[in-house]
Amino acid sequence: MEFHPSQIPIVKTYEVKDVKTASESAIDMIGIGFEGQRGGFKVIMPKEEKLAKRIGFTVTTELNYMLRKKDQERNLRYWTYHHDEKNYAIVLISGNVFDSLGL
Repeated sequence: MEFHPSQIPIVKTYEVKDVKTASESAIDMIGIGFEGQRGGFKVIMPKEEKLAKRIGFTVTTELNYMLRKKDQERNLRYWTYHHDEKNYAIVLISGNVFDSLGL
C-alpha cells in the first residue's frame, strides 16, 4: 500500500486564509513543538495558486528560521496535496517522529 500524507496522525489543524495567519500558525507550531509529538500539523489553505505558494513559503520559512533560532532540530518533512475541491493542505512532521510511526 502506498503512503499518503493524510494518513499521518494530526496534532493540530490550522485554517489559513492569508500570509499573516500563516506566520501566526508557524509560531504556534513552534510553541507546541515537533519532537515531543506522536503526529504532525496540518495547514489547510485556499486553492488560489499564488496565495497558496505564499502561504506555503511563509510557513516553511518561518518554521526553519524559528527552529534554527531556538537551536532545535530542523529535520522536518512536509507534503502538499489536494485536500478537497477548494483547499490544498500541507502536512508537516518531524523526521524522527515520522520514522517512528513506520508509515
